[in-house]
Amino acid sequence: MFQYKKAAFLLFISLFAFTTINSQNILKDSVQLGEIVVTGSKKEISRKIIPLSVTQITNQNIENSGQMNILTALNQFSPGIFVTERNIVGFGVSTGGSGAISMRGISSSPNNEVLVLIDGHPQYQGLFGHPLADAYVSSGVEKVEIIHGPASILYGSNAMAGVINIITKKQKNEGFSSTLGNSYGSYNTQKYYGTFGYKNKGFNAFASANYSHTDGIRENTDFNIGNGYLKLGYEINEHLSVTVDADLAKYMGNDNGKINAPAPFNIDILRGKAALSIDNKYNRTEGSFKIFHNFGNHNLSDGFISSDFNSGIMLYQTLKLFKGNLLTVGTDIKKYGGMANRGIHKDTLLSVTETGVYLYSQQQLNKYWTLTAGLRAEFHPKISPELVPMAGVNYNVNENSTLKASISKGFRNPTIMEMYLYSPNPNLQPERMMNYEIGWMQALMNHKLFTDLTLFYLNGNNLIQTTGVFPNLQRVNTGTLQNYGLEVSVKYAVVKNLFVHANYSYLHTSRKILAAPAHQLNLSANYRYKIWNANASVQQINGLTTAMNSDITQNYTLLNLRVTAKPMKFLEVYVMANNLLNQQYQINDGYPMPGINFNGGIKIII
Repeated sequence: MFQYKKAAFLLFISLFAFTTINSQNILKDSVQLGEIVVTGSKKEISRKIIPLSVTQITNQNIENSGQMNILTALNQFSPGIFVTERNIVGFGVSTGGSGAISMRGISSSPNNEVLVLIDGHPQYQGLFGHPLADAYVSSGVEKVEIIHGPASILYGSNAMAGVINIITKKQKNEGFSSTLGNSYGSYNTQKYYGTFGYKNKGFNAFASANYSHTDGIRENTDFNIGNGYLKLGYEINEHLSVTVDADLAKYMGNDNGKINAPAPFNIDILRGKAALSIDNKYNRTEGSFKIFHNFGNHNLSDGFISSDFNSGIMLYQTLKLFKGNLLTVGTDIKKYGGMANRGIHKDTLLSVTETGVYLYSQQQLNKYWTLTAGLRAEFHPKISPELVPMAGVNYNVNENSTLKASISKGFRNPTIMEMYLYSPNPNLQPERMMNYEIGWMQALMNHKLFTDLTLFYLNGNNLIQTTGVFPNLQRVNTGTLQNYGLEVSVKYAVVKNLFVHANYSYLHTSRKILAAPAHQLNLSANYRYKIWNANASVQQINGLTTAMNSDITQNYTLLNLRVTAKPMKFLEVYVMANNLLNQQYQINDGYPMPGINFNGGIKIII
């Protein structure tokens, strides 16, 4: 196995070297190198002048992967990310829950080191500060943009390890469109969904509805979720537009506990959100004003009942002051909290208001050099103001080669749970981290091949950990970390109808960390021929720690295959086989993952 990983690693390095040597023979207009992204700067901008490591994943990528949930598709197309799973559908919450996101080895329990956004709005539970992974279904997604490494300069707390921005669909073409689909597979796993879009001049609307069910891979591990989403937009004129959207998700699930220690447990959760965005765009300035509100009710079979909220206002404006300059000025106010029938302050409404202001400037000196710098000031009622600097540089060697480097600070404010509920300490300070990285992006072979290499080193301190002996436990700022590693991504259009995507990540950590494999290799190939489309994917995981009290790590190889046929313009039919090598493995300790399993379905396009 080690030789296999070593060979794969050498293959990536050789490919990178080859692209560098041959870069002078490449033509113009690299689509990949010039990808337009918004998450790394708040404004739509080319990756070539963003010093941060950014990945963009399209809706077609997610659909080809065959995944029902967005998060499980991310690592197939983005290096350095790992998401824990425990069932064929359903991440769950509390003890045994999965859906934890690790980025460059930064993760925690609950998972509040990686910030999840929907259309730029933060999504996390108001008391515990973590995202709710089960709510992120794939049918309403246009694309996903990921910042690897700290993005606290733009997004504040919880963006310490990185950001995942889920950008939702909107109707682009005049008139009406719709899709209806369903699937059925192993373990009585079912999914039904529909999307509906309409556009007439300045008005556009998009709606989606989803329902998923599985009996689960073990007795008493069934899961159900229903989700509805609505997005309405209106272009007032060529400069101003308004968008409102709302989402509601209801999910219920059972968890039978670890296989060697069954302990039945069930959840009943309602999550919702609503947002208003007013966007402006002129020749020399553009920006946005956003209001958002997220809420949730959790009812767990162990007697835990809670309600929570996360609301806020975000305002930013980007100015073109002079040639080559972009200056973004922004502020955000977030109020989050809730109440629970457990903890030191049970049945008490608790809330915290955080305020941030920031400046973020980019200056293109010439066609080669771009400098970026920014500073954020974050204010918390119980904590001294936090200053968050960031600086970076991009050097475009030519139109096909870009060298970039950055230094950025990440931080995470303590949650309400940590300060006031369980083993509380109201005097906790933010967790902090400095990230140093250097990267190279390269296009070649007439832009059929694109490579992206990043080397990083990060140093964290003040990490919140629990000390003492039960029942005298308390959280304190005592933890440290030093991680370094390598991330490589390769995209290759082999021939007109064959596209290959591969990524590899190596991670070294100074201490044992859950859900952070030392080596991760993902390879997918998509081939289209007439009415047929075939997608094969391989994931190789080595050195995955699933339990802190064990020195045993998980090593496994997953092989999936999905074949789609489109016999008519309005009809798609697919079949999919997962874990074709029938690997026996666990991601959450005590929760075996499914062996070989199948599903199939249809999609009607109107």
